[in-house]
Amino acid sequence: MATILAIETSCDETAVAIVRDRQIFSNIVASQIEIHREYGGVVPEVASRHHLETINFCIDAAFKESQLHWSNIDAIAATCAPGLVGALLVGMTAAKTLAVVRHLPFLGIHHLEGHIYAAYLSEPKLQPPFLCLLVSGGHTSLIRVTDGGIYEQLGATRDDAAGEAFDKVARLLGLGYPGGPAIDRLAKQGNPRAFALPEGRVSKPEGGYHPYDSSFSGLKTAMLRLVQKLEKQNEELPIADLAASFQETVARSLVKKTLACALDYRLPTIVTGGGVAANSALRRYLQEAADRHNLKVYCPPLKLCTDNAAAIACAAAERFNRGETSPLTLGARSRMAITQVGELYHSSLTTHPSPVTHHHSPVYKPS
Repeated sequence: MATILAIETSCDETAVAIVRDRQIFSNIVASQIEIHREYGGVVPEVASRHHLETINFCIDAAFKESQLHWSNIDAIAATCAPGLVGALLVGMTAAKTLAVVRHLPFLGIHHLEGHIYAAYLSEPKLQPPFLCLLVSGGHTSLIRVTDGGIYEQLGATRDDAAGEAFDKVARLLGLGYPGGPAIDRLAKQGNPRAFALPEGRVSKPEGGYHPYDSSFSGLKTAMLRLVQKLEKQNEELPIADLAASFQETVARSLVKKTLACALDYRLPTIVTGGGVAANSALRRYLQEAADRHNLKVYCPPLKLCTDNAAAIACAAAERFNRGETSPLTLGARSRMAITQVGELYHSSLTTHPSPVTHHHSPVYKPS
């Protein structure tokens, strides 16, 4: 069983975790929400600088929480793509340095693969094949997981990601940043059917609509025009109803596409991942729809939906158990399809013993 120390710095959270296969020993997340709130969104340069200031403290905290020692660690992992390049470089440089100094293997991990593996941490017995609905600030995808590390993207957004749409609509309604949690909280006080809004269908060149792809640009425009119309009527904006109607439209649209995809491809299990997977309406509607068709749904706990290093470590542990490692020359990439993850690794079976044969020293107990 591999024990991995992982670092995640793809955007605005500095995260470090220690995981043994699918068991979390520590999971430290230093959020930058308050820092970026005044800007209304993430400022890449500010995020990178804050990662640099915080990373060492997070590593120390991960060891203290886990009560493990360096002698217990089999490999070091870090998110390498996709994400903000400057932010990724901070985590990757720290991980590579630790790997060299501690004479440990290094693994670069795809950020979206980490979101998929978050489900394994809460459901250790989960096995492919399954369909993953991955919805975050930068991604909205339907991914078929055929086996460990084998992915096929069946659906995607053609414009904004779901999380980005939440942030922009929240800004329109004056709810601040981040938009997803703010809209979710306020929507509970509103009428989700107060306003009819377009779901955003993607047309096919030959006619008809793509059953699994999403589009949120039309929905955002409809929200803008609706708000402008209500403002011209000199009425107080029904913010709760607007938030509830928007959230309802997004959630039901995602559920409709996810369910159709799972049924068409005969995938009996649906897994969610990413920050928007924490949305209460999405989780509720997806579970209700799955129950009607006898499908299983696994939604990670909220703390594992947002960016975290435990999910990165879990993905790294499985790859290390299969004898895979990454070269220290691996670079950070702002964009990378999840179907390209195989490019990040080479086989290390000839140079590193299987983790199963490792004999760990006793757990370190701080005095």
